[in-house]
Amino acid sequence: MVWLWRVLAATCIGLGAVGIILPGLPTTPFLLVAAWAGARGWPALEARLLQHPHYGPLILDWRQRRAVPRRAKWAASALMLLSATMIWLLPAPHWLRIGLPLFLLGVAAWLWTRAEPSRKVD
Repeated sequence: MVWLWRVLAATCIGLGAVGIILPGLPTTPFLLVAAWAGARGWPALEARLLQHPHYGPLILDWRQRRAVPRRAKWAASALMLLSATMIWLLPAPHWLRIGLPLFLLGVAAWLWTRAEPSRKVD
């Protein structure tokens, strides 16, 4: 079972790394999942993620308070708006043109109801 947690953690690290390079693919959610999976099967990786100067505080804020920095909320909202706009500009099935913006609106509403960290996060 440990190897399944490690595969999940490694896959999420890889997707997070791609997200650093590829605009529109979020990095932090993948690192949150990687730390979660690492806690179950790869403690050394979890510790390394928690000690990371940029992502460590974000992971700890999420774990302790389910907190998301305001800057991340704005960035995610802007990317969701861009995605919804693109789905209207490109050929897409009608159900997707209606469903995706509604889904993203729900995600944005959920995201903006999350707490914000008490300390400043870059």
